[in-house]
Amino acid sequence: MDTKLGIIHYNFAGSMDDFLAYCSQIGYKYVEIQIGSIWGDDAENNAEDLRKKIDSYDLKVSAVAAGNDFVVLDPQQIKTQVDQVERIASLANTLGTSTLRMEGGAPKDSVPETRWVEAMETCLKRCLEQFAERDGILLAVDNHGVVTNDGDLQLELIQRVDSDLVGVCLDTMNYRWFGHDLDQVDRYYEILAPYTLHMHLKDGRGSRGNYRGEALGEGEIHLKKAVRLLKNAGYNGVWTCEYEGRENDGVGQTKSYQWMVENL
Repeated sequence: MDTKLGIIHYNFAGSMDDFLAYCSQIGYKYVEIQIGSIWGDDAENNAEDLRKKIDSYDLKVSAVAAGNDFVVLDPQQIKTQVDQVERIASLANTLGTSTLRMEGGAPKDSVPETRWVEAMETCLKRCLEQFAERDGILLAVDNHGVVTNDGDLQLELIQRVDSDLVGVCLDTMNYRWFGHDLDQVDRYYEILAPYTLHMHLKDGRGSRGNYRGEALGEGEIHLKKAVRLLKNAGYNGVWTCEYEGRENDGVGQTKSYQWMVENL
């Protein structure tokens, strides 16, 4: 099976056309699209136009980042969030993918930390009942931000939802960015590899205010271990580069692509 190499549309100077042309030239075959690139009153037409543009560069969409907030308990807020994700899933289908990169959500006074998992579980199960099971949508919860940057919490959430359609988007850097030491980060790779539906290869150094993004292989993250664990767990999705370094003109993304070719 050919290794599927992709990159997220993020931290890249220029237009979407510039980005797609770069991907096609360098050798990336898949792109992850963020919902902001098509969202709005005319989102359906925007998705159709973008799909045509992506096709013209002989690229495919690996996932759409939904930008949801499932740290909600109010029934109306739950409905609003789930309905929105259903629409995003339809847009993703137009773009040619059934994978959504999901957020956990944002901390808020109305939802105590002790109820974060409950809130996200409720919303994910509602997604399954309302559209995901019907349409075969994969919901990959990213370890992004504050709420889900805890591998044990992610594992508890995935096991409580208990569906093959709900897993994680494993970002190799975000746990370290949050403040976990490298041994803990590696342990999270181990426990979550079997539940990984989508992933980001990201490298860097330090955490929070001291964080510095790097090209793949130039930071402190144990990328080769993450790759080995994912392969051993049977991961067969797209290997998606996310570059957060200082150069947004393609330099870091090209270095990262070369690392992927050599190590995947």
